Amino acid sequence: MKVALIQMNSGPDKGANLAAARDLIERAVAEEKPDWVCLPEVFDFMGGSRAQKQAVAEVLPGGPAWTMLRDLARKHGIFIHGGSILESIPGEDRVGNTTLVFNRAGEEIARYRKIHMFDITAPDGQQYHESAAMKPGDGVVTYDCEGVTIGCSICYDLRFPDLFQALVARGAQMIALPAAFTLQTGKDHWEVLLRARAIETETYMCAAGQTGMHMQGAEQRATYGHSLVADPWGHVVARASDGVGYVAARIDPARVAKVRAMIPVANHKVKLT
Repeated sequence: MKVALIQMNSGPDKGANLAAARDLIERAVAEEKPDWVCLPEVFDFMGGSRAQKQAVAEVLPGGPAWTMLRDLARKHGIFIHGGSILESIPGEDRVGNTTLVFNRAGEEIARYRKIHMFDITAPDGQQYHESAAMKPGDGVVTYDCEGVTIGCSICYDLRFPDLFQALVARGAQMIALPAAFTLQTGKDHWEVLLRARAIETETYMCAAGQTGMHMQGAEQRATYGHSLVADPWGHVVARASDGVGYVAARIDPARVAKVRAMIPVANHKVKLT
């Protein structure tokens, strides 16, 4: 199975973001002919105010981002793992940070809402309080991609190994991680954590990131990019350059089976008391 990871520099202009995503998917399909394409976290809208997020959030199913993903999957006959978009939640003053997955026929086959909220103070003192504007999910989600079981995660989820073990327990052979990692944390933690999760779970980790600068109100913030694919042994087998673009790689389920046969960690787990 061939995969393509889309790397974007989204901002607070939803129309421009969707146009950029469409262009990058079209380019990746034309040049790489992937079976599966993954977009980054909140590819539809980065930054802006809480009110702006509410205004552009989509009631699902439906809305411009949902419709674009469906139509592109159907047009090109590919699976699209729609990074994440802002989802309007009835009765809530917060939005969902929500992954949508479409199959080759344009049918929605999975939906995942980010579980872990990025509420931290960065080394430079910048404060991130994601839970103020976004409502966390609570479901562990996997789906079938023509015989390959794919697990869902988003960005800050990467720091919580229990989620990844739960995905493996549900059969995951590959795990998607759309992200908007900060530059400060990304330069030290991004690759280390992705390779660690790949080694621990003996799965492929496919991480599509936001890159570059965006405005959060009056504050300028930077995302790390460096979208990459790590194999079940922890090797980085593909990595995007700096800037907007994409990277492609091949996923081999036999590689997952081989690594799990060599080091059968799933069989060696001990219940601790």
